[in-house]
Amino acid sequence: MDRSKFLEDLATTEIWDVIIIGGGASGLGAAVDSAQRGYKTLLLEKNDFAKGTSSRSTKLVHGGVRYLQNGDISLVIEALKERGIMKKNAPQMVKDMSFVIPFYDWWNSPFYGLGLKVYDMMAGKLGLGPSELLDKQQTISLINNVKNEGLRGGVIYHDGQFDDSRMAISLARTACELGATILNYIEVKRLIKENDLISGLEAIENETRQNFVIKGKVIINATGVFSDRIIQMDKPEANQMIRPSQGVHVVLEKEFLDGPHAIMIPHTTDGRVLFAVPWHNHVVLGTTDTPIDETLDEPRPQDEEIDFILANAGKYMTKKPKRKDVKSVFAGLRPLAANQGSDSQTKEISRHHKINVSTSGLISLLGGKWTTYRKMAEDGINTASIVGGLKDVKCRTHKLKLSGYDENIDFDHPLHAYGSDASTITANGEAKDNESLSSKFYITKNLILWSIQNEMAIHLDDILARRIRCLFLDAEETKKIAPIVAKIMAEYLNKNESWINKELTNTNKIIKNYIL
Repeated sequence: MDRSKFLEDLATTEIWDVIIIGGGASGLGAAVDSAQRGYKTLLLEKNDFAKGTSSRSTKLVHGGVRYLQNGDISLVIEALKERGIMKKNAPQMVKDMSFVIPFYDWWNSPFYGLGLKVYDMMAGKLGLGPSELLDKQQTISLINNVKNEGLRGGVIYHDGQFDDSRMAISLARTACELGATILNYIEVKRLIKENDLISGLEAIENETRQNFVIKGKVIINATGVFSDRIIQMDKPEANQMIRPSQGVHVVLEKEFLDGPHAIMIPHTTDGRVLFAVPWHNHVVLGTTDTPIDETLDEPRPQDEEIDFILANAGKYMTKKPKRKDVKSVFAGLRPLAANQGSDSQTKEISRHHKINVSTSGLISLLGGKWTTYRKMAEDGINTASIVGGLKDVKCRTHKLKLSGYDENIDFDHPLHAYGSDASTITANGEAKDNESLSSKFYITKNLILWSIQNEMAIHLDDILARRIRCLFLDAEETKKIAPIVAKIMAEYLNKNESWINKELTNTNKIIKNYIL
């Protein structure tokens, strides 16, 4: 991931086969697919890779028990298949996570017991383990902190867990290894048309303010919640295609779960399920589903969303979390594909993806979820090959080992998500360069330098939020170590004190959103 070389490619390439706007899950997945088919591929991201929704998920690779409950069988089948493919292609990323659903009503037991057997059956050979009914004592033994009063029993089932922004970087590195050119901090300003058909775009590089006019045979809009902005560059009168929904998560110390198993809370006051999931020695609680009108780069959690999560989780825990216990809080925006003319609540809108092609040839990837990113990319590139008149090449990403592929993984190791790259990272410099700069999470000088040299991290928050997950785990601790990280970056990048101060100012503004 050599940014200076990629900028040179951008300046010298006459025409690209496929240009992708957006560096989240669907855009990076499309870049991987396109490059593997041999198409000359360019991806442009206006901020950092996975800056938006793709770094703010519940960290689950799952079929979706809730979608099964809603009767969305086709989505569950597709997602369970893709869950299995992701685990096969990136075993260093996808961890088998067991979920316990505690029951406090007798009628829940057969409903979820039977439903999860259907879930197992749908997964088939790609299943992660069978579900089982539990009695009261078995449920308590698996989740020490579960509320005992009124507990009837439970059920245990299996799904996947991953680190979303680390997965995004793995996709970015895979795309580059396959020959794609990918660039962060380049913003598309205008689409160019010839005879009413899109033939390219104008973009500006946000670091140097350099302008580029770029020609392409086909352009894919993979900008998630910002899709309508690109669609309206194409057709200003176009109806909105995205119905944004905000999902908030709070992060607690691991003692609030006290064990390796996650809890799935089947009933909340708004009818959704709620998860309590162990992640990086912390616990992630979430999520909400709040319709919103304003799409921000840094969405802000609402007080009522935080109170909702803490209140509903507290009903199932002996140690009830309070606001003062929250180490970090983050909000993400779901890019739900709108049902035209429908007033459905966002929690009822399907998580299926849609591929939209405008009369001028703009392809928009709409909706979807992390688990199905590969299938969404496949459908998008299949469409792009037709629209762009490209050579017909079949998709092969279902058997593509992603960058860092490593089957022999210890998920307790802090560098497990780096897979086969972990040994290279730790081999550099002196022993002290592998010592963590914090006792709250694992961040080292070697990891910081690796992020700059091999993962295109440019700014302080690229490292603290997405290359290393500090900000998502403990916001106050992140604020404390930010000056140390900025200094290490400045020394390597040959930046002065003014650069350090600017980076700290910008990063501290972002950190404020993660602190209660």
